Amino acid sequence: MSQNDVKDPVEKQGNNSNEIDTNEEIDKQEILEKYDKQSKIRDLDNRKFIFWTLFIIAALYSAYHLWIQFNPMPALQQRSIHVAVGLALIFLIYPTFASQNRNKVPFYDWILFGLSFYSSYYILTEYTAIVTERGGIPNTMDIIVGIMTVLLILEAARRVTGLILPVFALIFLSYPFFSHMDFLPMRLMTREFDLGDIFGQLYLTTEGLYSTAIGASVSFIFLFILFGAFLQKSGLGQFFNDIAMALAGHRQGGPAKVATVSSGFMGSINGAAVANTVSTGSFTIPLMKKIGYNKNFAGAVEASSSVGGQVLPPIMGASAFIMAETTGINYGTIALAALIPAVLYYLAVIMQVHYRAGKQGLKGIPKADLPRVREVLKERGHLLIPIIGLIVMLFQNMPVGRAAFWTIVLTIVVASFRKATRMGPRDVMDALVLGARQSLAVMIACAVVGIIIGVVSLTSFGTVMTSSIQSLGAGSLFLTLFFTMLASMLLGMGLPSIPAYIITATMAAPALSEFGIPVLVAHMFVFYFGIFANVTPPVALAAFAGAGVSGGNPMITGFQALKLSLAGFIIPYLFVFDPTLLMIDTTGVATNATEFGLPPIMDILLVVTTAIIGIVALSSALEGFFHTFINPIMRVVLLTGALLSVVPGLTTDVIGLSLVAIILAMNFMKARKKKEELA
Repeated sequence: MSQNDVKDPVEKQGNNSNEIDTNEEIDKQEILEKYDKQSKIRDLDNRKFIFWTLFIIAALYSAYHLWIQFNPMPALQQRSIHVAVGLALIFLIYPTFASQNRNKVPFYDWILFGLSFYSSYYILTEYTAIVTERGGIPNTMDIIVGIMTVLLILEAARRVTGLILPVFALIFLSYPFFSHMDFLPMRLMTREFDLGDIFGQLYLTTEGLYSTAIGASVSFIFLFILFGAFLQKSGLGQFFNDIAMALAGHRQGGPAKVATVSSGFMGSINGAAVANTVSTGSFTIPLMKKIGYNKNFAGAVEASSSVGGQVLPPIMGASAFIMAETTGINYGTIALAALIPAVLYYLAVIMQVHYRAGKQGLKGIPKADLPRVREVLKERGHLLIPIIGLIVMLFQNMPVGRAAFWTIVLTIVVASFRKATRMGPRDVMDALVLGARQSLAVMIACAVVGIIIGVVSLTSFGTVMTSSIQSLGAGSLFLTLFFTMLASMLLGMGLPSIPAYIITATMAAPALSEFGIPVLVAHMFVFYFGIFANVTPPVALAAFAGAGVSGGNPMITGFQALKLSLAGFIIPYLFVFDPTLLMIDTTGVATNATEFGLPPIMDILLVVTTAIIGIVALSSALEGFFHTFINPIMRVVLLTGALLSVVPGLTTDVIGLSLVAIILAMNFMKARKKKEELA
């Protein structure tokens, strides 16, 4: 599989966009490989047999996921095929070590390739005996193949995601081997487990390797990644960039606003924060620098915008589908709940770049150099139809997998409306292959997390973690939220967002149920912090990738991205204390509720209005600028007012809004007086 398969979502910028010369060239692949382990793949273009073998397997892999939407199999069989073929592709696509010759596949990877298929073949052929004749008691061969499959998954995860995730899984896997020993604290001790207990749980049930995480991957996530690949091939990335340039490029600090909007939309579809930062950032970051933004700030804007895409409906990356599978809550409910918080987050980023531009006197790009809205919509606006169709189908309660299937079909049909976007048979095949390759990182992350889920289920370790968080919280909801946030962020710094979310949702989110927090709110809380760890130093991979593109200092860029993303750290607390922000009515509902009513419209409007005012004031205070500069004392007062405005409660709203109104009014009068003096 060629490195060229790692396509830029914006393969070209269109005729109008090409007129904007950034005079910068970067090696996107080099930056990707430095900060994104998943991009380090073999280049097999000159090995035609291997290349076409991979091409055919990947295309059939995608076709399989489309087929099972209408021809489902037993869960264990269906999920084992998903994992086995994915493993086989990984061992051929990803080198054993980064320094290894990437132009050939060594013999031992062919062995691993074959063993990967055998891991599913065994389940398929022994399925009846496993589920009926043995009564849940594994025989020797079951244990051997189970151990082999676990080792294959750990090795594949090491190649794709790095060492942290498999090491983390190994720590959990070691626990049942010594959990009965006396040296452990009493609360951690369990009964003694043998190999059959452990690997039977992991390999022969749907509570281990083939858990709900893999279930979501095979049923939903793969198809939406495939949908993203078809959109990418049809040129949607170019549309997002061009429409953002047409709408905002000429305004104050225009390129930064373009980066925020286009990266947000692309991030929602592909869910890949680092890859999105590099691909869209290769166009937007040089533009930001060209009009005068500092290189560290430019990289931070792209990173914070790309990361936030995972909380932006309608697709929200892959984690939202796992949330739907884990909680049993309709995906449409989750997407609707995520809408207002996501809009507030992007409003905060846009306002900060707006005030930074005002503070530095930065202008936009001349309109003459920008594409026209009408021309962009005429050329590629039809590509929005599949996304609109997807939203309609989801809110009509069509099964998520089938909605994704029909959306892919709709994409192919709609793309044919214009010559520039039309997809021929080779484009369709390429999209099938690209979708399969892009799904591998999610598949292997879900499989490794299955090891953790299996151990937690076998040993009840999750209950211990939940009680530990509650003990640390000392009966305080705020402290419990704080420690849950820390756990989510620590996991998110070292792990991809999907396993970070699944682990914290399994072990930390249940602690919030003791305070009557509904499961949707609790899962959304840990979801946010696992994602925004990508812009939290000292391990802020998306920000570091942004610095790689901009030429800035990685750590300074990380702290700039953290500042831009600050709203993302405040908003989760807001919707825990007032779920109206999620557009759900939690009055009288159980903590495990999966359906919610809509709060009164006036309540939603009130919460949203005060939150918007607070977010705008927060952005102004962070940048120290509104209509003119704000002195340090006024910034502190404005920041206080902003935080009080977004905190739920009539008293805090009144005090906060009053402080905000006073400071901003004074700033407006100061700016007006200065303007009159200059006149």
